Amino acid sequence: MRLGVFVETSRSKGGASALDAIVTEMRSIAGRGFPSIWSPQIFGFDALTAITVAAREVPGVEFGTAVVPIYGRHPMHLFQQALTTQVVAAGRLTLGIGLSHQPVVENMWGYSFDKPARFMREYLEVLGALRTSGAVSVAGESLKAQGNVPIPEGFDLPIVVAALGPTMLSIAGRLAEGTVTWMTGPQTVSDHIAPTISKAAADAGRAAPRVVMALPVAVTDDESAARAKAATAFQVYGFLPSYRAMLDREGASGPADVAIVGTKQHVQDTIRSLEERGATEFVTVPFDNVEATLDAVAELL
Repeated sequence: MRLGVFVETSRSKGGASALDAIVTEMRSIAGRGFPSIWSPQIFGFDALTAITVAAREVPGVEFGTAVVPIYGRHPMHLFQQALTTQVVAAGRLTLGIGLSHQPVVENMWGYSFDKPARFMREYLEVLGALRTSGAVSVAGESLKAQGNVPIPEGFDLPIVVAALGPTMLSIAGRLAEGTVTWMTGPQTVSDHIAPTISKAAADAGRAAPRVVMALPVAVTDDESAARAKAATAFQVYGFLPSYRAMLDREGASGPADVAIVGTKQHVQDTIRSLEERGATEFVTVPFDNVEATLDAVAELL
């Protein structure tokens, strides 16, 4: 099981100095020996643009987006941006994409969230055609894409999808390289995520999918205080329907219950056990005692 670290790229307050701080943090993580760094597209700096800047200065580490929302970006436009980042990164990018959430898509951006699974399927069909040949001709019910985007010889762009429900996992298994999860506990990964996406991939004749699992992590001697901090920091995820469904599957009352919190030994043992649960990659999201947490996880490399 590969290990990565989450680096927030949306912190645009501070301008150029904030971007420099992101690059410095990524360089530090790469220096610890972590093979991958994953970043979200939330509000602030554009994740792919930040990764493009960092890729020039931080060699030897893979980058991933977890995730770029697909609403508001035509797949041809997103492909062009990802193509640029992938060329700068010399093939070290995994493009993680997702639907975001209905309140964001409809209330903040003004798009319809009608039939989101269909929209994702057609979006992946466009991306799949472009990354394979640089040409696309798709006329779907939600999307139309017609044209060419020249790609370098030997170009590749692995894609993972923020897929949690059965329909989305089936789409990801058939049309992408895997899934990237958040706020999804180990039992749910074992019983639901891994087997559902693996069956879809196998039925489509594809290779075994990547199951990239991300959770909050903290090494601490005061577990109750750290969980209280997690409950506050990640509170919103307990109310978003897609994550709430995964927490309910896990029997978790809220995000704090699925955070990996405790002594160094406990954290290390828990992360080690995730491979048996079906995770192919684990991404640490440090939220308390950050240096001690990263040191503990780095010992597992």
